[in-house]
Amino acid sequence: MNRTVKIIFSVVLTVAALLFLWYFSNLVFYILSAAVLSMIGRPLVDLLDGIKIGKFRLPHVLSSLLSLLVMVGIFMLLFSLFVPLIAHQARVISSIDTQAMAKAFSEPLALINYTLHEYSILQPGQSMQDALIGQLHSVVSYATFSDAFNYLIAFTGSFMMAVFSILFISFFFLKDEKLLYNSFLLLIPQKHNPAAVRIIAQVKNLLTRYLLGLLMEVAAMVTLITLGLTIFKVENALLIGFIGGLMNIIPYLGPLIGATIGIIIGIIGSLAMGAYTSILPLSLTIAGVFAVSNLIDNMLLQPIIYSSSVKAHPIEIFMVIIVFGSLFGITGMILAVPAYTVIRVILREFFSEMRLVRKLTENM
Repeated sequence: MNRTVKIIFSVVLTVAALLFLWYFSNLVFYILSAAVLSMIGRPLVDLLDGIKIGKFRLPHVLSSLLSLLVMVGIFMLLFSLFVPLIAHQARVISSIDTQAMAKAFSEPLALINYTLHEYSILQPGQSMQDALIGQLHSVVSYATFSDAFNYLIAFTGSFMMAVFSILFISFFFLKDEKLLYNSFLLLIPQKHNPAAVRIIAQVKNLLTRYLLGLLMEVAAMVTLITLGLTIFKVENALLIGFIGGLMNIIPYLGPLIGATIGIIIGIIGSLAMGAYTSILPLSLTIAGVFAVSNLIDNMLLQPIIYSSSVKAHPIEIFMVIIVFGSLFGITGMILAVPAYTVIRVILREFFSEMRLVRKLTENM
């Protein structure tokens, strides 16, 4: 009977945890982001706390605030390095000669028109240009523009709210190192406090290794993609490499998004220079660099991060990411590995007698 009750309780607990993560996914993301920032800024807080000039010592609150401001300043500095590159891309787009481009692609467009008429995709007397112009008019219509503007306003509001929430929570995590620790213990019955302390220690160890590995992976991918594109003399190699590397925080889907954005940036550059015949070779070059870089990532970096750091089989991680992605979207894919790590640690601590739990946690 006790065994049956424990199994039912574990299933209910797991479902409740997943529902909580789904319903409060934004809040969970804010807290986890703030926890990561506080872990990064903790050494700086300790350094500032140790500064002593005569009898004067920085108040701990001021040390926490200065540490947070330093991290924000570093992020803003990195962001400012890429603003000129993005502004340059905007100027490149505006410099595209549409008439010359239309003339250069007149023969391919004629062939496409013929094919579309053959398959009755276009009406008799209608050209692909007419269809595209019609679609363009619908895109730039007032209603569509209003929807896009409203979406932009909503996104800006959500983004600013997310930034404020993460920084606000980060400050208090920096100010009180044990705030998250004590908050977690409040949710646990006192008789389980020793087990909870062990869970926190194991989770902190595993997630620290995972996050450090993830940062190393992003840095390595930025370097590999930028270096590969530079060798082939692709314009905006640094911008494409940065975007491609950053997208790797999204498991599996991120490299495809990064490669697509990189190819679009490359095509825009070719169109601006009038090098229409180089579009296909350039696209294949960018795709090839991304493919080789991600092959290195899959064979060398990801096994170290996913298998060694969180002690889980790659297939196991793949299935978890698919499930979390289906439930919570892109945010779920990003948080899948950390959340699964926490769940496995909890299951091992409280339900280690179950065969399934022993199998899932045997390498931890």
